[in-house]
Amino acid sequence: MQILIALNVLGWAIMGWKFFQLLFVRAKKPRLLASLIVEIRKKEVPLHDEHIVKELIGDELAYRMNRLESGLPTVKIIASIAPLLGLLGTVIGVLMAFEAISKVGMGDPGIFAGGISLALVTTIGGLIVAIPHYIGYNYLIGMIDALEVEIEKEILPALYHDESLVAARNG
Repeated sequence: MQILIALNVLGWAIMGWKFFQLLFVRAKKPRLLASLIVEIRKKEVPLHDEHIVKELIGDELAYRMNRLESGLPTVKIIASIAPLLGLLGTVIGVLMAFEAISKVGMGDPGIFAGGISLALVTTIGGLIVAIPHYIGYNYLIGMIDALEVEIEKEILPALYHDESLVAARNG
């Protein structure tokens, strides 16, 4: 159970940090959009070739979104292994119960109940840790994906907003 508690604290800390980081990035989206445009213009690619520009935008945006996703794989791992740790506790509890039966016999049901109790508590603990982490991970990934889609929709018009770029694009 101590391992599950430690993983729970770590996962909630990461999810809280990522949630507020995403709120901050969303609030500063115009600045992010401007920095992406600056990076693309620095590359000195022919802006009239929309395929090259879209590929460059995709690469730069993927790099930025990858930085936002850092830490989230840890949350996913916690969501994945917490039920397994709960199951491990279940197996250990049942094993303890059967060891108690083999030593003392079925005369005292309290000895058997202690092992079964441990089994149930660790199972519940694993699920209590896993479920919110699974939901939180998916919610945060959804926020990142939505932000990426918004930026993709806004960046091409913003990139070609300058009249000289529009003329160069239209050839």
